Amino acid sequence: MHKILTLNNISVLGLERLPRENYEVASEITNPDAVLLRSFKMHDWEIPASLKAIGRAGAGVNNIPVDKMSNLGIPVFNAPGANANAVKELVMACMLISVRNLLPASDYVNGLQGSNEEIAKKVESGKKKFVGCELGKRTLGVIGLGAIGVQVANAAQSLGMKVIGYDPHITVKNAWQLSAHVKQATSVEDLLSQVEFVTVHVPLVDETRNIINAARLQNAKKGLTIFNFARDGIVDNEAVCAAIREDKIKSYVCDFPNNLLINHEHVITLPHLGASTKEAEENCAIMVADQVRNYLENGTIHNSVNFPEMDMPRNDGYRLLVVNSNVPRMIERISSVIANADLNILDMLNRSRGDIACTLVDVNNSIPQSVMDELKAKEGVLTVRNLFG
Repeated sequence: MHKILTLNNISVLGLERLPRENYEVASEITNPDAVLLRSFKMHDWEIPASLKAIGRAGAGVNNIPVDKMSNLGIPVFNAPGANANAVKELVMACMLISVRNLLPASDYVNGLQGSNEEIAKKVESGKKKFVGCELGKRTLGVIGLGAIGVQVANAAQSLGMKVIGYDPHITVKNAWQLSAHVKQATSVEDLLSQVEFVTVHVPLVDETRNIINAARLQNAKKGLTIFNFARDGIVDNEAVCAAIREDKIKSYVCDFPNNLLINHEHVITLPHLGASTKEAEENCAIMVADQVRNYLENGTIHNSVNFPEMDMPRNDGYRLLVVNSNVPRMIERISSVIANADLNILDMLNRSRGDIACTLVDVNNSIPQSVMDELKAKEGVLTVRNLFG
């Protein structure tokens, strides 16, 4: 029986992927095998010795001490792309709201007083203050062409916009899904110099922190509108507000309010609504529950932020998973221990990612505890699991 601890509310559709005959799922549980969470901050959380996997029902993992988990041999799974449609729709909605000045126009109407005839006259005389523009033939820059960025770029094109993208790390899969009409920028500076709107869809890492900053805004096209529905810290808020004061930037729309941005005349802030749809929460929960279950039962690894991809079909025999530091001769050591126990290897898969390596081994007979103990004692081995038959 696997024990799953939920540190946040997880969609029922996701939890239903964990059959109750094999899984105990609760918000309070001792010695959990895995944790499912959304926004719970794990950095100061005491890691139980029983923990084998973490599943984040969302894309970002800033709330999880990933390096610490790697050192403990624990994979961290996330759900990239599961909330892509929700974020795409929010970006497109905010783009339309901002270019048509809908929020200040609504505030203006809500402040009107008088008879219906008087209000009608004020509406007609006041609407000229809220003249906007149409998106067709305007140019959008998309920084980060992952699951979300690709959908935003393609949706913008369907509205008649020109789209320029920048992502030096775009995957082959995402490149295939991206419209062939999206033009490529050679750098962030190159992109900003050509676009009237820019949206960022990258994770928050050292490389992307303040990717929109004062120096880069100096090269931006005048009248730029910036959208940030990725992560706080990707856009330098101070630099953007300064550029707005200098009439370089028209407006800023983001999902991360703070005292600098709230009630700013040219800033729209929302309460982190990017993935806040029922559908996105369900998709994330289903994806991450399936991934955690597949790892616990089969050692399969998909969409881990710190472990390599691993997928080996089950044989009729017994399966062993070894997680170790990525150092030389580990496969030789693992194989020797197995051979010395008179076990025949039916299949083996070894993959590495950075400092972590994983080995799946299917053998012809049950794996004695002595083999487990000997492998655990090997220098560099982080975890050893017997996945039975």
